[in-house]
Amino acid sequence: MHTAMRLNEVIIKKSKEAKLVLLNMPGPPKNRKCSQFLKSSLQSVHTVIFVAIYFAFVTYDDQADARFQTNQTNPMHNAVYKDYPFFTDIQVMIFLGFGCLLAFFRLYGFGGIVFNFLTATFAIQWAILVQGYFQFYDNGKIHLGVINLINAEFACAVVLISFGAVLGKTSPLQLLVMVLLEVPVFAVTEWVVLMYLRINDAGGSILIHLFACYFGLGVTFVLYRSGLNEGHVKENSSYHSDILSVMGTLFLWVFWPSFNSALTLKGDDQHRAILHTFIGLSASTLTAFALSAMLNKKGKLTMADIQNVTLAGGVTVGASVDMMISPAAAYVLGMMGCTACMLGYKYLSPFLAQRCRIQDQCGIHNLHGLTGLISCAAGICAILMADEDIYGPSLYEIFTHRAPVEGDPKLQELQMLIPGLKLGLGRTAKEQALFQVAAVFSTIGLSALGGILTGYVLKLPYLASPSDNLCFDDALFFEVPPDYDAPLKLNYKMTAEDSSDVQHQRVVIQLMDNMENKCA
Repeated sequence: MHTAMRLNEVIIKKSKEAKLVLLNMPGPPKNRKCSQFLKSSLQSVHTVIFVAIYFAFVTYDDQADARFQTNQTNPMHNAVYKDYPFFTDIQVMIFLGFGCLLAFFRLYGFGGIVFNFLTATFAIQWAILVQGYFQFYDNGKIHLGVINLINAEFACAVVLISFGAVLGKTSPLQLLVMVLLEVPVFAVTEWVVLMYLRINDAGGSILIHLFACYFGLGVTFVLYRSGLNEGHVKENSSYHSDILSVMGTLFLWVFWPSFNSALTLKGDDQHRAILHTFIGLSASTLTAFALSAMLNKKGKLTMADIQNVTLAGGVTVGASVDMMISPAAAYVLGMMGCTACMLGYKYLSPFLAQRCRIQDQCGIHNLHGLTGLISCAAGICAILMADEDIYGPSLYEIFTHRAPVEGDPKLQELQMLIPGLKLGLGRTAKEQALFQVAAVFSTIGLSALGGILTGYVLKLPYLASPSDNLCFDDALFFEVPPDYDAPLKLNYKMTAEDSSDVQHQRVVIQLMDNMENKCA
């Protein structure tokens, strides 16, 4: 009814004196039957293939295999007790945090939550296999443990961040194909960077945030829609969708310390990671509230700022999260990330859409790209300043590649102080910093290239891409209730204390309510 009313208003406005009005109504999506058949076929085929691969190549790791447990095995030393709490926290972030956060469109709440659910589940299944081949493959088998699941969830987070760039403009089939292509590109990039460049990136600022950002931007660059450049009538939020979205923000905010510290060394390193993440998030939150009111012409808070910018601090401390940067530095990084993110949403996103053909739907370049670059710069500075005066002998545990090489007399001295210290590469601080810089540029390059190629694949016919007028609308893919697009019905009584803006809004709502009652 609401859509029909708006269409009627447009017709009356543009053809007041016309005697005959011809409407060119959009038809059903092209190739719909074929795309539905292809979708169901691909889902069936992928399920059969996954079952076959898991049956042939996946087994338990030593911590989960009953054959390796003896009378001398202490069950409390099992890796599940140190890894599972982090796994559950990241699960909440993936399925509840991202899901609710992406449900901010008024008519695309189902799509934001449900497609996040679908994409995340498929991405984790696929990442277990792909990452397992590069990291956990031995004697012809992928050895599966909780640590594999944590790594797979990080790969899933990469996909969901990229998903934000094309939210509301892609079909479920396109999203599944995107997962199918992005996870291998990510796994290869991760393997190359960690195996050959040997970097420090505990919080994933390089391999998660930068990769996901520029892969998503590459995809949306190719999937550019000129018809959406001036906005879309359904590209808006509602009171309830904004509440649901900010609940996702709260889930992400609360569990982000687990995300940043899950793969750090146990002990003081993990302790610092939790402290730095919380401080960074707190700083970005307070700064976001201040900037949101300052940059608003009426001095009011904007929900989009609260939903996104408050999380910037979790990204900006990522690259140096386990280092001795000091709590004050973590606070400053949170403020810097928030400021960059806020200004990016206000000025950079419109510029990219208008001039660079990059329609970044959720502003992932602001929350993950700009803040990721700040985090990488901070990490490089922390590496350059790291020495034994600050860290003591544990310097060579945190920066493992700076540990002495085999045959160096200092190695034996350090191993006396730190039993189990592994051989390093003997790098200096400057050499390690240069490898960090190389990792940043190589990650951005590989991810952008992978995103562009993936975008061209997603443009292929029969992948059920929604037309412009059907973007940001659940009705294309879901059975929706009849009133899902109805206007808000509220009977307001204006008072003398109401501002002119509030009075105007209440009059508009009351008129819409009256018009609908007449039509009914």
